[in-house]
Amino acid sequence: ISSEPLTKDQEAAFVAMIHDRMTEMVYTGRLTSFETGITPKPVRWIPVLKEGKEALRKISIEDGLGFDDWDLDYYLNLYVNDLKRDPSDVELFDFAQSNSEHGRHWFFSGKMVIDGVEKPSSLFRLVKDTLEKNPNANKNSTIAFADNSSAITGAKIKSLVPAYGLDSKVQAGDPCAYVDAPIDMDLIYTAETHNMPTGVCPFAGAETGTGGRLRDVQATGIGAHYVAGTIGYCVGNLNIPGHEVPYENKGWGYPSTLASPLDILIEGSNGASDYGNKFGEPLILGFTRSTGIRTNGGERREWIKPILFTGGFGQMDARHRKKGEPAVGMKV
Repeated sequence: ISSEPLTKDQEAAFVAMIHDRMTEMVYTGRLTSFETGITPKPVRWIPVLKEGKEALRKISIEDGLGFDDWDLDYYLNLYVNDLKRDPSDVELFDFAQSNSEHGRHWFFSGKMVIDGVEKPSSLFRLVKDTLEKNPNANKNSTIAFADNSSAITGAKIKSLVPAYGLDSKVQAGDPCAYVDAPIDMDLIYTAETHNMPTGVCPFAGAETGTGGRLRDVQATGIGAHYVAGTIGYCVGNLNIPGHEVPYENKGWGYPSTLASPLDILIEGSNGASDYGNKFGEPLILGFTRSTGIRTNGGERREWIKPILFTGGFGQMDARHRKKGEPAVGMKV
């Protein structure tokens, strides 16, 4: 312990230990006001009808929307030929978010053209065919490529259930006894990745990845139960202090916007377990991959942006497989 002020390097190391870059901001002095100093921008209308594709390309670069040529052509046709009006910057920003890694089904279901030749099947169709062309899988699969999780036929078990489930004389919602009854239970498994958030802030990124996946299990059919979680990590060279290995190169640089591979592995593991523990879901198995190599051609291959794979097992009353149709008057 020292009374001397921290050096810049010491301060940076301390902040890195306690600061959540996803949700927190570093203040170097006392707050004198809660004013942000940010003035909301007015909505802008992008002159697509007048300037065409270049107007879309310009706003994509200015706002970091990431539109490629296919996107530009699609939105140009949408507004010029179908809607016959200019888009707002708010609409285009919303399109960019919809095209993130959280919603790429439109991409996988699109036409697949390789070397100028259109293939007969989309990527998604190739994946679905593994189920639809397998008669044995069809007998066992109860939910696939739909809903929030997949499900297969499980076993018949005994469970305590409200009597109205078996006795038509008892109305749902009225006080009744619990009875021991046989129930057909489906087995559920779902998975997702939460890569970039885990790279930026490993604990919170892995934690919310697990939380979102837990929600998917519970929201299957008209309600399901989570049972146990799985996890997987793919990161770059760990460079563990005091544990040098010949295949790791300490001289390689990493983006300052991402945590180190070692921190991602440690803090990400803590975050994934933390969320499951709070909900009573044990983490029972998983995998870890760490690699960073230089090929004979000089190319660096490494998981600089990590992969955080979170999966979960669950179970569901087979009678709860199908969601009901929404109707006017329903409360949300």
